[in-house]
Amino acid sequence: MRIPLKIFYCLFFTALITCVSCERANNNNSSDNAKVFKDISASELTGKIKIGWNLGNTLDATNLTWLPADAPVQQLERGWGNPVTTMENITALKKAGFNAIRIPVSWVKSADSDYNIRNEWMKRVTEIVDYAVVNDMYIILNTHHDEDAFKFTDVETPESLKAFAKIWEQIAVNFRDYNEKLIFEGLNEPRTKGSPAEWNGGTNAERINLNTHNQLFVDTVRVTGGNNKGRILMVPTYAASSEAAAMRALEIPKDPSNTVNKIIVSIHAYAPYNFALNQGGGAVNTWGRTNDSDTQAVRTPLDLAHDIFISNNIPVIFGEFGAVDRKNEDARAQWIEYYVSYAKSKGIPCFIWDNGNFSADGEVFGFLDRRNNTFPFKKMLNAAMKGVK
Repeated sequence: MRIPLKIFYCLFFTALITCVSCERANNNNSSDNAKVFKDISASELTGKIKIGWNLGNTLDATNLTWLPADAPVQQLERGWGNPVTTMENITALKKAGFNAIRIPVSWVKSADSDYNIRNEWMKRVTEIVDYAVVNDMYIILNTHHDEDAFKFTDVETPESLKAFAKIWEQIAVNFRDYNEKLIFEGLNEPRTKGSPAEWNGGTNAERINLNTHNQLFVDTVRVTGGNNKGRILMVPTYAASSEAAAMRALEIPKDPSNTVNKIIVSIHAYAPYNFALNQGGGAVNTWGRTNDSDTQAVRTPLDLAHDIFISNNIPVIFGEFGAVDRKNEDARAQWIEYYVSYAKSKGIPCFIWDNGNFSADGEVFGFLDRRNNTFPFKKMLNAAMKGVK
């Protein structure tokens, strides 16, 4: 049974305004990071993004049960095998042609039972955001792999909303003086893990509850003030799915900022699935731009996003796309050039997923070798940059 939203919001914002007024001073940004804020629309901003990259399997590493709660933050960052992120990593990306970065972060692992985020973790995330600020990049900062706290069934939604608001209030206060190039993304792939509809658009109730979370995200960020009054925000479909049911069920939150459109829709699409992601039966290592079934699988989610959102002046970012390495760089180079080129023609910037894995096991999405700041798949890199020219 759902709690009446008017009652929830009234109680929440009374507590939130009190909390904001007594924020922790040691989480304030330095004046070096406070830039002149340009009050542009979400559509203007997406038009400035060329191509983006994901700092995957790093700050978002979670379920690190072998580490104590107070483990050094660098251990949490290295929990899934990637090295500690450096300024040199981000500079290498900028030099290669990327002008945007998505920074996935798991927050709950570094929060107490009342969802107070550990100071050291907030500082470390801020350091990495600042690496991108120095490189003058567009930055997406999100909550990632926090499914243990953020849930979307009717029974679990009330507690989830409390945790969600508490986490985002702290993030928003910490980063509220950053300029418009910092974008907040409320959720990564919000879904009920293990459910029959997990990757098929969810149930009607789950989609409604996601819409409630998305609205709370916008309201929570706006009330923290500063540049957050006009910051551009991203909201996902259920599971960030490119399924039509998930896209059509998304309600764009009402924005109390009373400014130009500041909302971007977040979608992920590893397409074609059998080429890009599938690790089991039916997986293929070939793709060709002269094969209509291959190209149609790329066009379909992009066309849907365009028709449902962009044609109605609601911008979209494909926050994750990629194709696992099957020792098929020539095919992947053809694929990535076509993907980003077609997406650009629809007005949709794309962010390649990079989990740092170059081994022969699991999802091999390595793109930048963060240990030596090189790009092992140079054909793919060149093809991607050619596609977005």
